[in-house]
Amino acid sequence: MDEIFYLSADGKTQIHANIWRPEGQVKGIVQIIHGMAEYSKRYARFARFLADNGYIVGVNDHLGHGQSITDDKKLGYFCKSKPVDVVIADLRTLSLKLRQINSSVPTYLLGHSMGSFFCRKYISEYGDELNGAIIMGSGYQSIFITGVAKALTKLIGAFKGAEHRSKFIDKLAFGSYNKNITSAKTKFDWLSVNEQNVLNYIADERCGYVFTCNGFYTLFSVLQSVCSNKAFKNAPKNLPLFIVSGGDDPVGGYGKGVQKVYGKYVAAGVHSVETTIYKGFRHEILNEDCAEQVEQDILTFLNKNAVIRER
Repeated sequence: MDEIFYLSADGKTQIHANIWRPEGQVKGIVQIIHGMAEYSKRYARFARFLADNGYIVGVNDHLGHGQSITDDKKLGYFCKSKPVDVVIADLRTLSLKLRQINSSVPTYLLGHSMGSFFCRKYISEYGDELNGAIIMGSGYQSIFITGVAKALTKLIGAFKGAEHRSKFIDKLAFGSYNKNITSAKTKFDWLSVNEQNVLNYIADERCGYVFTCNGFYTLFSVLQSVCSNKAFKNAPKNLPLFIVSGGDDPVGGYGKGVQKVYGKYVAAGVHSVETTIYKGFRHEILNEDCAEQVEQDILTFLNKNAVIRER
């Protein structure tokens, strides 16, 4: 694994990224977009699996995450101006760096949770540069609800400051996620059926922190954007998509939101859209007991689309 740093589009922050390379023939490039309140190295095991199967893998820490922070006070804070655009620009910078390693192979994008929203945003803007995308742990929310959430977050931020961590907004966003779990032991039980996975997440100081008002505003903004009809229509019609989720994942509305996203892409005319719901599992399917099956399904998707698509 190689570690690199590069200048963020915010003009001042050094973005941290990890790159894994296969020892033999290279089949393609997979860029991973991590989720909210986590970081790149949580994907190390999956990245090594892909590298062992011939794929260059790159994943950066977003602004406000992992090693892309100047101090702990910046955890969950993106940047002052146009944070969604800045995150997308930082992702594209890594994409271009990965293609410098090998420009002759297909390029794929995989986004999990909040990363799935940025993945969908990236598809709507730069999808023609990709050969396929995996949308993991994603969901759908109405423009009205995300608009209200943005307005509340902006109001609280105006009074408390952009770096304020609002327990009210955090509860608004995630307070209902354990409602279908009998005798939940922690507020993060919705992440995984496997209790040890949840405990590992809680014990990690780089995970599970409350986002700042700036962070939540960014999250609600990208979610609102990618749930618009425009975003679905902007997806390239010949871009293969693989949408995966746990059947008991509240982010995906226990499958309903996932099917909504699937239906929106199909209605927009995207020719090849697949979806797999892993019944009985929750949000972090790459850390669930179904992880090996998820990995194999993703590898199958990558291998069958490992051709240079006409752009």
